[in-house]
Amino acid sequence: MPFGEVESSFRHALFQITAVITTTGFVTADFTAWTPFLTVFFFGLMFMGGSAGSTAGGIKVMRHILIIKNGLLEFKRTLHPSAIIPVRFNKKTVSEHIVYNIIAFFVLYMLLFIVGALVLSFLGLDFISAIGGAASSLGNVGPAFGDLNPVSNFNSLPWLGKWWCGFLMLAGRLELFTVLILFNPYFWKKI
Repeated sequence: MPFGEVESSFRHALFQITAVITTTGFVTADFTAWTPFLTVFFFGLMFMGGSAGSTAGGIKVMRHILIIKNGLLEFKRTLHPSAIIPVRFNKKTVSEHIVYNIIAFFVLYMLLFIVGALVLSFLGLDFISAIGGAASSLGNVGPAFGDLNPVSNFNSLPWLGKWWCGFLMLAGRLELFTVLILFNPYFWKKI
């Protein structure tokens, strides 16, 4: 393979990865036409999100790191039930309260993704388009999979599907708790 092709492939792949993780919505190539491994890889990246404090959508990288660290520490806690083994981030202890909030956020995110895909499939989208559209909308990624691929757009969705994807985009961008608390009756009660 000549250097020009290697360089071009690397440049396109790097740009696509950066665009998906940072949720800019730009595409320079149709990554859904690449190998099945890369398609699944890009689908996983839709859940990644940007760094803490960024305006990127998705689950932030810091949350993923803390969930993985907590999961690995659960093995140690199981082996040593009396030990106090805190989760650490940047050499500082993270309180259990914060870890529980992150896990709750992750569970809510995944539940909303599943419900989002179910609603889109109910509206007539095929499986790949439904999960791609839900992941892309919730993570504010832009391009998705199936009929909503990088060289297409969301125009083929019925009007209810567009509204649903708009709700998912709003929920994903404003961090789930901020939007979902509006649907809690206690929020609207006067104290």
